[in-house]
Amino acid sequence: MLTRADRDWIEARALAAGFDLAGIATVPAETSVEAGQNDLRFTEWIAAGHAGEMEYLKRANEAGELLRGDLRRAMPWAKSVIVCALNYNANGPRSIEPAPATAGWIARYAWSGRETKGSDYHDVLLPRLRAVESELKQRFNDACETRCYVDTGPVLERGYAKRAGVGWIGKNTCVINQQQGSWLLLGVIVTSLELAADAWALPAADRCGSCTRCIDACPTDALIAPGQMDASRCIAYLTIEKKGSIAEDLRPLMGRQVFGCDICQDVCPWNRRAPIATSDALPARSELVNPALEWLAGMDGATFNRWFRGSPLERTRRKRVLRNVAIAMGNSGERSFLPQLESWASSDDAALAEAAAWAIRQLSPE
Repeated sequence: MLTRADRDWIEARALAAGFDLAGIATVPAETSVEAGQNDLRFTEWIAAGHAGEMEYLKRANEAGELLRGDLRRAMPWAKSVIVCALNYNANGPRSIEPAPATAGWIARYAWSGRETKGSDYHDVLLPRLRAVESELKQRFNDACETRCYVDTGPVLERGYAKRAGVGWIGKNTCVINQQQGSWLLLGVIVTSLELAADAWALPAADRCGSCTRCIDACPTDALIAPGQMDASRCIAYLTIEKKGSIAEDLRPLMGRQVFGCDICQDVCPWNRRAPIATSDALPARSELVNPALEWLAGMDGATFNRWFRGSPLERTRRKRVLRNVAIAMGNSGERSFLPQLESWASSDDAALAEAAAWAIRQLSPE
């Protein structure tokens, strides 16, 4: 049983390990009203097709129940979840600020890494979680079962972050902390240790109020309601997760986004004074801030690997990134990109060739 003193100790160890925020939430019992509501909302969201092609979100047990709908379906022993958050806000411009027409945009969380070795946030957060996990097992003499996850387990991290007091789920579906804003990377430790009732944290209060700036700013109308997203329309999904061709009606709305999208966070008032990250584990590379589309387009396989080995862009792969670059070129209004696009239009990669042909039509309607 985790007491209030244990909770405070765990949160302190997480901060000592290099996280900026930490909290602990209890896992709702399968019979609880809260668990039932969470399961229903997630099941309905999946059934509506809002997960797009993200098949990992749709994994189910033998009874056909979604594993992410209830954590105990995957881990019956789970009693509490330690939620740790790392601020990744780099000192740089916002995606909504003026930029050259020839520049693309890479999401803020992917600015990090070095030319010879990428720096993926998974590789930064997981060792820190492991350090906390190790101390936890020492404190309880290994009398607990644990699992560490950074986006890889059947855990609805944001819901636990809210219940742990780390932040509320904003209308843009991001976890927002009153002091840190929403530039937060989440990692969790699922444990078999039960959190005593008097040690429960107060859920983070929703402080979005009547503000709808994120909803109003979303180019593709992916935010279908406060706190609800149709991921299949989200620019981050389209540029990172979506394979093959992107629906033609969505392409003009993608603007210059090449990898991910920060618009709904950039317009959020809570990020106006969000502190710059103090950790140097994810250093920003200036070349990836408003990157030149021509520079990205000119990368051969070896150059791409050298720049993005171990980074989030590596998992998306070069051809998909080039597809996104082609669409950004088509939205740029810059006819100087035509020679590159004409070269891609005969590519063996069907998605790239089709995106390039579309971009050519945007720049040369005649």
